[in-house]
Amino acid sequence: MNGPAHGLRMTVLLAAAFFACGGHGADSNAVVWYDRAIPELRFAVSELRATCDAKGMPLGERDIAQFRKEAHGLDVVLAVGAESASRVGAALAVAPPRHDAPQSYAVRVKGGGDGRTIAVMGADAAGAMYGGLDVAEALRVGALDALADDDHVPFVARRGIKFNIPLDARTPSYSDNSDGAQQNIPEMWSMDFWCEFLDCMARHRFNVLTLWSLHPFPSIVKVPEYPDVALADVMRSASPMDDTFSHTGSDMVRPAMLANLRVVRRMSIEEKTAFWRDVMQHARDRGIEVYLFTWNIFTFGATGKHGITPAQDNRTTIDYFRASVRETVLAYPLLAGMGVTAGEQMADRKDEFSKERWLWKAYGEGIRDALARQPGRSFRLIHRFHMTGQAEILREWKDYPGPFDLSFKYAIAHMYSVPAPPFLAQALPRIPPGLRTWLTVRNDDVYSFRWCDPGFARAFVRALPAPDRLAGFYMGPDGYCWGREFLGIDPAVPRELVMQKQWASFMLWGRLSFDPELPDGVFERAVAARFPEASAPKLCAAWARASNTFPGITRFFWGDIDLKWYPEACLSHPRHKGFYTVRHFIEGRTMPESGFLDILAWRAKVRGGNAMNGLTPLDAADALANDANAALSLLPELRAAAGKECGRELRATLDDIEAMAHLGDYYASKIRGAAALALFDAGGAPADRAAAIAHLENARGHWKSYACVYARNYKPQLLNRVGFVDIPALAAKVDNDVGIALEWKPGTIPLDARPREGADVPFKP
Repeated sequence: MNGPAHGLRMTVLLAAAFFACGGHGADSNAVVWYDRAIPELRFAVSELRATCDAKGMPLGERDIAQFRKEAHGLDVVLAVGAESASRVGAALAVAPPRHDAPQSYAVRVKGGGDGRTIAVMGADAAGAMYGGLDVAEALRVGALDALADDDHVPFVARRGIKFNIPLDARTPSYSDNSDGAQQNIPEMWSMDFWCEFLDCMARHRFNVLTLWSLHPFPSIVKVPEYPDVALADVMRSASPMDDTFSHTGSDMVRPAMLANLRVVRRMSIEEKTAFWRDVMQHARDRGIEVYLFTWNIFTFGATGKHGITPAQDNRTTIDYFRASVRETVLAYPLLAGMGVTAGEQMADRKDEFSKERWLWKAYGEGIRDALARQPGRSFRLIHRFHMTGQAEILREWKDYPGPFDLSFKYAIAHMYSVPAPPFLAQALPRIPPGLRTWLTVRNDDVYSFRWCDPGFARAFVRALPAPDRLAGFYMGPDGYCWGREFLGIDPAVPRELVMQKQWASFMLWGRLSFDPELPDGVFERAVAARFPEASAPKLCAAWARASNTFPGITRFFWGDIDLKWYPEACLSHPRHKGFYTVRHFIEGRTMPESGFLDILAWRAKVRGGNAMNGLTPLDAADALANDANAALSLLPELRAAAGKECGRELRATLDDIEAMAHLGDYYASKIRGAAALALFDAGGAPADRAAAIAHLENARGHWKSYACVYARNYKPQLLNRVGFVDIPALAAKVDNDVGIALEWKPGTIPLDARPREGADVPFKP
């Protein structure tokens, strides 16, 4: 026997022998006391041990039931539950925990120097694990002396990751027509991947994993009534992907793809089910709930079998879905719930096959069938507020036998815009008492770079709805796969996870959503420990200022959904507008309630001599340029201090900071050029045209600098929502802006013209 399960059993046996022998020798100077039967604590101890090993500090292990204060050294005590906490607290004569909410924990420090005891008293296993991770981190970054008595309770109870999962060419997700998703298909069936991924989630305090698929059932479960649907093996198509796929997923599986399949891994459906049970067990052992989300109606992998089609009025299809949902719930006892979507392939019918009646018959009844066989099981249903209405949802789902929540696109596709997106404001007061909503926090802004700005993340978290309205959030992209990193031209070996590469960003969002009062010093110490050759304060300052490029531009130039705006490349999908020219910037709109005037509104006020009742385009440009210049001014010193032997990761991080700063300068110059050209369009003054050309020439220079740094680390990619992205090749599009200004005729845009596109606010009462 071999593999992860065998490794886990061997770890258990060796640890048991270790405990039986007392767990440490006379030369140990650190001891951890815990209940090794609790997997969350085993994980925390493994993190503590790794830190101790790196520091050459022997770590002994003892059973918490035998806890006593050692005569010397460091004792770390991990207690779970009120009874254990009371016993440890009495032995140490320390104050009891202040909170008993799930995931809460108290830290109590007794003594100091060579005779210190750090007790973590968790309300549950997750809380004790998080406290243990705090201790391991403090030891790792040299901040053990900073640990003091403190109590912690989660600010947001459920903190999640949104993961569009590329299971198989025959059962795709929304992101599958992209290079990253295709390259990640084998990783989705690797236990090594999921162990790394889930461990990273726990370290950063994420406790919800949502797996999104158009139609996952043929790849994960066998349905007795429809035996031909279950898919053996894992397949990937050798047919090249392109940017012509439908934005609604309707053609994500094409005949040419099915004719050109290649086996990625040989697996029976029974082995697949066993695999996902193991994944969910590892998640449970890290305090993580797993949810499965679907869009509807998709029947990829099942179409044509047993009479199944994606037709909304096909009763066989409804019965197939009901049976598939039932079997999925039964097959995965650790699956915490499901999320459903009333789209993208559902018609607004008013008969027995209406969207919500269909969803209830397929999912609601399927879950109810399963729970009738598993009485007492709690299974959460999350209904997305997307392409449907609240009244219909509440009417058709009134008999759901378990926790029932809604879900809302909080910032539509752009979490990196303003810290308090306005789109939920209309819907939130109308949600009936007792119901709460999840927030889909979409990051379709930053795929390539290592983003890090504690101030923005903290403000965003603080602005979230109150706990009586908020069930939780899940953060992630639709246009990119958060699996292993395949953008880099000089990848680590083995390839690192996106979550490992962008560790600072995930640390910020996970830790601050648990505790938004966490000071910047926590993150600065983490940066200092990771990059000891750099000045952490200056690195953090440059990093935050460069990271402001993304919210700075997106709040001014707004494209609500992902296919309309990808700020890394100034792009939308080719079927929308493609590369955004200077004219697009003149005619563009700002984010609703961002406080910025768009260029045409600003022009009207300038021409009328009216007072500005908001921030102007030039204010937006100045903010972008100031942040960019601040970041760039710090980089020479940071690079010089790091030296020629600078580590790969620090070098790449500094390059990302430089790239984001050059991009900010590009957008600053482009906005200024568009503003000047708008004035020339209205008045015909040659000086305005000359100013526009000068600004756009500056923008061209900034783009070239941006492309040069980008190309040092990243390759062109097919992204599923905006198509092919080649930053250096886009220089030709950037050059064309100068030509547009040279050829511009006054009066091209009428003085009363206004942006015509409205915001995609997904609410229907």
